[in-house]
Amino acid sequence: MSVSGTSSQTGARLWGPTPPGALRHVLTHLLTPLLMCIGMGLAYLGAFATPEPHHMPVAVVGSGPEAKVLAQTLHDKAGDGLDVRTLSSRDAAVDQLKSRAVSGAYVMDAKHPELLVATAGSDTSASAVQKVFTAVSDHQGTPLKVTDTVPSSSDDPTGQGIFFLLVALSIGSYASVAALGAAGAGLSLRLRGLLVAGTSLAVSLIGAAFAGPVFHLVHQNLWGVWALSWLYSAGILLIGTGLHTFLKRWTTLGVMVLFVMLNFTSSGGIFRPELQNGFFGSLHAFWNGAGFVEGVRGLVYFGGHDLARNVWTLVAWLGAGLVILGAAAIAERKRRVAARLEKAAPVREQESTPVREQQAAQAAQAAEAEEEMEEAVAV
Repeated sequence: MSVSGTSSQTGARLWGPTPPGALRHVLTHLLTPLLMCIGMGLAYLGAFATPEPHHMPVAVVGSGPEAKVLAQTLHDKAGDGLDVRTLSSRDAAVDQLKSRAVSGAYVMDAKHPELLVATAGSDTSASAVQKVFTAVSDHQGTPLKVTDTVPSSSDDPTGQGIFFLLVALSIGSYASVAALGAAGAGLSLRLRGLLVAGTSLAVSLIGAAFAGPVFHLVHQNLWGVWALSWLYSAGILLIGTGLHTFLKRWTTLGVMVLFVMLNFTSSGGIFRPELQNGFFGSLHAFWNGAGFVEGVRGLVYFGGHDLARNVWTLVAWLGAGLVILGAAAIAERKRRVAARLEKAAPVREQESTPVREQQAAQAAQAAEAEEEMEEAVAV
């Protein structure tokens, strides 16, 4: 065969007629990563690109009029950036830091001013406060002493290990949703619910192992960290498994919007809400990732402060998952009844349907489940 003949055949294979529906099939599958790209860009850049103080609570410590003047000056210059209050004593400032009421406290002194922070609550917030009050001390011509009243673990100096633990738990949970939805589609919803319980237990135990004996992120209350991990993982798995009944192959995109794009960005693991815009700051008040991160911080570093509220946040998401799973059970029951009625109806068209067409439909369903699994694993 001539070279030109070979080239023409190759060109025909590359540019020849496309099988019916093949291009539409490819474009449909390309839509998911394109939407993920848009969503990730909007979420991560929107949340992390320009961190600025928004009503960041800080304190000026002093009993004289100088403290009130400094507090008012800071408020006037920062506007909505700082929420400045005055405290009468250093001990009161330490208590406010340990109860997470303020992000930093400036103890006035003519020769040796001191800034109190709590990096275990947020290293980035402590850095932002230090930047503000370093400018104050520089203006006064005095060196600033920085005291960390609640430091994070020596094995997690930035305190962001808890955030990356959140990432690991999230990936293990939402990837398991795809496995349960695709591979377990033929199982009863009750059995899938049992698998959710077992899978969330396994994910939470892995998370506790990472937090404790493997990386030593936390040095105390490890069983409490495990319990929070289980609540968090179980909520994601219940919601995702229930949504799969309605979303099918779009479930992976759905859980990524809920538990990656909106979740990681509002968790407070990198920037707390006082360094974010109003949208992500408002999500921090009730999103499940924030409940986990702040719950672990409160349990490990702040004597359980505000732990109950964060636990109830995770319980609420778990309850939402049970509600969605119940709705999925009702929907699947209706579908089964409709399928039985359709199968029993004496419709001539159904009687004339070849067996190979039924087999083709089953093969298409299996292929769709396999594609869904591959997409989830790739993500």
